[in-house]
Amino acid sequence: MKVLIVSGIWPPDVGGPASHAPEVADFLRSRGHTVEVVTTATQQPVRRPYPVRWAARSIPVGLRHVIGGRLVAARARKADVVYTTGMFGRSALGSRLAGRPYVLKLTADPAHERAHRRGLSSRTLDEFQHESPGLAVRLLRAARDAELRGAAYVMCPSAYLRELVLGWGVEPSRVEVMPNPRPRLPDLPERAEARRRLGLAGATLAFAGRLTAQKSLDVALEAVARNGDVSLVLAGDGVERDALERRAAELDLNGRVRFLGPQPREGVLELLRAADALLLSSSWENFPHTVVESLAVGTPVLATAAGGVVEVVDDGRNGLLVPPGDADALAQAIRRFFGDPALRESLQEAAAPSVAGYAPDRIYARLEQVLVRSSLPA
Repeated sequence: MKVLIVSGIWPPDVGGPASHAPEVADFLRSRGHTVEVVTTATQQPVRRPYPVRWAARSIPVGLRHVIGGRLVAARARKADVVYTTGMFGRSALGSRLAGRPYVLKLTADPAHERAHRRGLSSRTLDEFQHESPGLAVRLLRAARDAELRGAAYVMCPSAYLRELVLGWGVEPSRVEVMPNPRPRLPDLPERAEARRRLGLAGATLAFAGRLTAQKSLDVALEAVARNGDVSLVLAGDGVERDALERRAAELDLNGRVRFLGPQPREGVLELLRAADALLLSSSWENFPHTVVESLAVGTPVLATAAGGVVEVVDDGRNGLLVPPGDADALAQAIRRFFGDPALRESLQEAAAPSVAGYAPDRIYARLEQVLVRSSLPA
């Protein structure tokens, strides 16, 4: 089978899709399939033992979309099936022009994300589903629906997102849940050594991901401020970084909050290993990679019960859950976690075993079956 993988980002970019797409490519090649990649990038993508073709993000948006769509169409003609983790409009159009089926991995509501980027909506993911939209948002929803309904299969990391997709009119038989796999762990240091390398001392929480409105990190800062002996280390970047740094200063958190900026995946995993817990204060979520990564390295999660998070974090077993947007509840969870050594130890012991079922080979084998089935003539 010849597979074209389309991803919006690729190493050296940092993020879930930049980790997922290369892992899928490596797995498929190990199973004897031929792989090619189309992506966008600000610089030359990391070389791999298969072609990685890219469109520069420096190209103006409209023209870049045209170039990306043509590139997908050209490469899809040489493939049996397209697997897309991003660039959904270009993937759908290019696949149709090439007459090839495509399988789409969804991580969020594309219409919601596009509306947020363009300043057309400030609603949470759930609120957006019931919002009375203007013409621009209706067009974004129509584009999303066309992209998804044209896919041979839509793969959703959570049952929560699958229910949303069904509400958009996609046939249930073509929508499957495929959780994000736990990472293949590098040779990480023990927690004490990781803490020494990163200069961590005392009670420490970590966050890894995009610094965006979705993550509601102002709530996390408020909660940390109410726990005077707790520190927070953030790995990642985004449009909210300057505002968050200012807010940390206003809350007199200087010295207790560190912004590391973007980190490679191994650096993120080492940070999560070093921390006492992952802190996730999101207003809405699907199935964040960072939750599975944290649990995989043995670090429990203190999070809001948003979207698919509740499908991974079991309150009181491998983490603690609180309502979204409630800084008081999050502060109390932090206090409870660090104030109860027996609870903290039990959560740590349960963390890694709780994601044992998310083994990469098991999940990617299921994806392989879907791709093979999609590539067969109707």
